[in-house]
Amino acid sequence: MESSDGPPVLRIGELSRRVGVSEHVLRAWESRYGLLQPGRSSGGFRLFSETDVARVRRMQAHLARGLSAAEAAGEVLSEDSGARGDSDSGYGDSGQASGPDRVSLTVSELSGAFGRALDAFDEPAAQAALDRLLSDLSVPTTLREVVMPYLAELGERWAQGTASIGQEHFASNVIRGRLSGLARGWGSGHGPRAVLACPPGELHDLALMIFGIVLNRTGWRIDYLGGNTPVEELTRTVEASQPDLVVLAATRVPTFEAFAAELTELARRAPLALAGAGATPRLAAAVQARLLDGDPVTAAESVRWPR
Repeated sequence: MESSDGPPVLRIGELSRRVGVSEHVLRAWESRYGLLQPGRSSGGFRLFSETDVARVRRMQAHLARGLSAAEAAGEVLSEDSGARGDSDSGYGDSGQASGPDRVSLTVSELSGAFGRALDAFDEPAAQAALDRLLSDLSVPTTLREVVMPYLAELGERWAQGTASIGQEHFASNVIRGRLSGLARGWGSGHGPRAVLACPPGELHDLALMIFGIVLNRTGWRIDYLGGNTPVEELTRTVEASQPDLVVLAATRVPTFEAFAAELTELARRAPLALAGAGATPRLAAAVQARLLDGDPVTAAESVRWPR
């Protein structure tokens, strides 16, 4: 493929780095909507041009304004069709967009696009918005200012009956997938070790995953047991790994209170911290545990290495 901006020379990995969109999402936009028009190298590799870069950036701009992925791609392709017969189309000789499509998108716009995409079951658009956020912001900032507020708002809507079970499950699974990617390798290294778990009956562990991701980025190694962990298994893990910290998270006070005696015994074996809406100062003092309050990102950043 030849274009007005010269022959295609970018492999998909380089295109991904340029625009801050994952390769998975770029492939989806190409196959579903025909957004990208790659050429082929002599060795058979797909190559992309600066025109493709411009298309992706305009796609991101339309997504941030609230369009679905299909609508955004349609707008981009329609703009290209009009530009071929219009010298005053907003594109110079380079084929890159100028004017409003090149403006920086705010965190608020990208955050809104992320939430709308999840609510609309539009996984590619949600991934693209999150890719852009992670390229513009740090991981802790993205988690604290975008992901956690969305999860809190979704939980409120679900409790009020204005969000469906399908929406809650879909959004949680998309977010969990991204968190799992950020958590890859979090058990390696030479820093202190933390065991993270939710007690029996607690199934909501996304906030705990976020805590672990940020804690790992401060140098800690993470042993993650996840939701609904039997106390006996938690105790065995603590005995086997001898962690420097054990963190348990729950969304309801009764979940912790049901195992107060076991928590007290666990605190004798390793430093224990309680987190989540179910953790109270009274309960933490009763079981001789540290209370981690506030959002999970701030709580993780407050944890200091053991002396």
